[in-house]
Amino acid sequence: MAKLKEVGAMKDKSVFHQVTEHDHEKVVFCHDKDTGLKAIIAIHSTVLGPALGGARMWSYASEAEALEDVLRLSRGMTYKAAISGLNLGGGKAVIIGDAKKDKSEALLRKFGRFVKNMNGCYITAEDVGTTPKDMEYIRMETEHVSGLPEAMGGSGDPSPVTAYGTYMGMKAAAKKAFGSDSLAGMKIAVQGVGHVGGYLVELLSKENAEIYIADIYEDRLREVSKKYKAKVVGMEEVYDLDVDIYSPCGLGGTINANTIDRLKCRVIAGCANNQLREEHVHGPALVKKGIAYAPDFLINAGGLINVYSELRGYNRDSAYAQTERIYGYTLDVFELAEKEGLHSQQAAVKMAENRIERIGKVRSTF
Repeated sequence: MAKLKEVGAMKDKSVFHQVTEHDHEKVVFCHDKDTGLKAIIAIHSTVLGPALGGARMWSYASEAEALEDVLRLSRGMTYKAAISGLNLGGGKAVIIGDAKKDKSEALLRKFGRFVKNMNGCYITAEDVGTTPKDMEYIRMETEHVSGLPEAMGGSGDPSPVTAYGTYMGMKAAAKKAFGSDSLAGMKIAVQGVGHVGGYLVELLSKENAEIYIADIYEDRLREVSKKYKAKVVGMEEVYDLDVDIYSPCGLGGTINANTIDRLKCRVIAGCANNQLREEHVHGPALVKKGIAYAPDFLINAGGLINVYSELRGYNRDSAYAQTERIYGYTLDVFELAEKEGLHSQQAAVKMAENRIERIGKVRSTF
């Protein structure tokens, strides 16, 4: 009962209100005393196909925070798949715990049992705090997993493809804001240089951008800074930099009432999920400030495209070719936003929902 009160206290919303607010189809709470597993699997939509989304392992401050995160992330996966032209629905899982201390083979395999019990409506994959090796353990209990190591016939680490899609979206946003998609000489601040952020820095370095990096892990900062000659700045300092592009590549919500006034960039394009703390407040605020925002669920779709390719028989060249289309999709979003007076996130959601509605009607015909 205490846990339910904690969840309900968040924004005065009950668990069921949160689940139905964005029309989620199903939310499963997973608990196992023996392994210490505490996880939540959220299925937002299966209209276009089975819900595919990674399993994130994170030390959430509360169970309410974990629920909010998985609901927002799974909704984003629905739109990500739809706008990318994939025959997938949207889902996500969060495992509550410290990935460096609490992860074990038994815990992951027990999570795999919960995935198995969902009978194929949810396919899991790698995410923050999980690895291709972890997917091996999950695969021991269920076939409904992707992002397996290449040695097992899988697609391996999706991070390089996610970074490439983000790079394509960034170039499209630069085209919108500056009239050219060249990033040479551009001052770009990348907040979060983990797996995806690190690969993005590599791509930006090859294009001779001037790169600033911030991260909570100092060892990772030193490694990336030395390798790509990027300048290290603080996690808060990054919002005050006089740069052309801000690229949030860590956790979500960094574009909010506190940071928007501080930003001096003309483009925001990063791989983090749910970058806008409140879509219908901060999306319009970016338009008012003249900042071109590349919708996160669109430009970070490369990882999803990569694991989707694995389900059909993996071909890396094909995955990269499909990911490259993010450039054109991003320009389409800006065009629709300008035409209909929408902010870019709103336009991207509209494009995704239009496809879901159209295909839903096709599939309702017997």
